[in-house]
Amino acid sequence: MISPRWLVAPQEFKGTLTAAEAAEAMAKGIRESSPEVVLDVAPLADGGPGTVDALLAGTRGERRRQVVRGPLGAPVEASWALLDDGRIAVVEMAAASGLSLVPPEARDARGASTYGTGELLRSALESGCERIILGLGGSATTDAGTGALSALGYRFLDAHGQPLPPGGAALSGLARVDASGVHPKLGTVELLGATDVTSPLLGPDGAARLFGPQKGADAAAVEELEAALAHLASVVGDRAVGWPGAGAAGGFGFGLVSLAGARLVPGYELVSRALGLERRVLLADVVLTGEGRFDRQTSLGKGPGGLARLAREHGTPVVLFAGSVKREDGLELDLFHEVVELASQAQPGEPASKVLCEATARWAAARLKGR
Repeated sequence: MISPRWLVAPQEFKGTLTAAEAAEAMAKGIRESSPEVVLDVAPLADGGPGTVDALLAGTRGERRRQVVRGPLGAPVEASWALLDDGRIAVVEMAAASGLSLVPPEARDARGASTYGTGELLRSALESGCERIILGLGGSATTDAGTGALSALGYRFLDAHGQPLPPGGAALSGLARVDASGVHPKLGTVELLGATDVTSPLLGPDGAARLFGPQKGADAAAVEELEAALAHLASVVGDRAVGWPGAGAAGGFGFGLVSLAGARLVPGYELVSRALGLERRVLLADVVLTGEGRFDRQTSLGKGPGGLARLAREHGTPVVLFAGSVKREDGLELDLFHEVVELASQAQPGEPASKVLCEATARWAAARLKGR
């Protein structure tokens, strides 16, 4: 009998497991309970955390590390990558300005800055690359990328010609943008913003209202940030406000397009091509993916949603292992053949890797028993 072949391709479980750790836990569970299964393991990313790792796994390159300014100003060590003999640089904003770098009690959606991501971009520009891929996802910020652009020489000035303080809330005082001191190499490279969501800048699915609460914004702060981002658009031009991905990473997508001449691309599609996922899906009997929470954002450009659509095109069933499921309007339950919610199976204090490993083992055993 031919052994079944399964593709294991989870995304990060935000705050608990990286994509690589999740993939390792799932593969371990399957191997322990169902050793006859042939496994193909491909940790997934979509522009958010893990994008550098995923592209390094699929493409020859080198990792670089440097200390930069974190989202609240404290120094953090962040890594980025050079691929294709130095022609392509990959920067992951989550590494310098990510939500995982800020304890829950310290989250500050109003004041957090992307400045450190700009420091990484500056290093990438000075490496001599021809293209920069900037992963936009997992941010602690809602400053529309103005912090990062400040690190590249843009000046965001108030009515008195003074630089604005860091953070998205300060953008309500923006009077003009001075681009006279912008890094001279910025206009010589192709800049791609790899988005993990299709959200616009403003509105119920935008940077402030949909994502602000998870970054520490209460109801008042959400509306303050919404107004500040709308004001930014009125100053720099609003042509990209409704573009898919403009709201990614706290509006970073909008800032890149409007001020830096970037092009937005779906991060999942970029990583999918690098990893050859379509070929691997075609070879698989079933696809197992995962993420920390299954909610309506999953279908708005997230990796598991993109993988599910790819697999559905080829008639391959996809099973999602989710830390939790938020049952809300817009949740596409039929996106997956099956959804396994881990929260209902976990014991208090049990490590996430153990919960995921055991849940995958139970599912695999039941799948093979019933085939």
